[in-house]
Amino acid sequence: MRNEINEAHEAEEDSESTSRWAVVPGETIVSGEDYLPSEGTRREGENVVASRFGLAEISGRVVKVISIFGAFVPRRNNVVIGTVSDITFSGWLINIDSAGSAFLPIDEAPRFINRNEMDQFLNIGDVVAAKIWSVKLKGIDLVMKGKGLGKLEGGFIFKIIPSRVPRVIGREGSMVNLIKEKTGCNITIGQNGWIWIKGPDTDSEIKARNAIEFVTSKVHVSGLTEKVEQWFAEQK
Repeated sequence: MRNEINEAHEAEEDSESTSRWAVVPGETIVSGEDYLPSEGTRREGENVVASRFGLAEISGRVVKVISIFGAFVPRRNNVVIGTVSDITFSGWLINIDSAGSAFLPIDEAPRFINRNEMDQFLNIGDVVAAKIWSVKLKGIDLVMKGKGLGKLEGGFIFKIIPSRVPRVIGREGSMVNLIKEKTGCNITIGQNGWIWIKGPDTDSEIKARNAIEFVTSKVHVSGLTEKVEQWFAEQK
């Protein structure tokens, strides 16, 4: 049945020969007690079956299904891109497209901020890249200390399906680095699906966005890195 749904897909950006293929809920991915069901899978007897639609992946003994569709699920250490929605005495409220509100404490800013001048550092409507420090029932705490984090000025942001972010990033950043190299753009990718692009000119920024949208439209396709390189060659 696996072959009837799709051919096996090699994730060429992986350094290992990890294969991915499309599966539907209830489909058997692999049989054997040695395999361990993980995210998006469950065990039924000796079989590990898919519990959702997506791309099946077997890494060593661990079996999981990578969701192709679905909302962003915030986790600690996720880098996210958001917009300042309000300013309080102790920090900033950040909209990161999550069910829970996100809060950036003033103490987690990358430098000292005078409480009377908080809007001069981050004002309502500003776009920021931050990291999730903790996820609680009452909300999400952010930090903005670290490489690549901070206020994102210039350029533009756009949204993709959050579950397709890993495909855009690639193994150890291989895919996004390829797009950066080909376009000369700075690109920051949030796990919540928001992407910021700033390039030397508008044409470069548009090309980078088009390349990313090409990747997100081909999540099932094998040899994706080669296809992206071919896509860039055709743009010339």
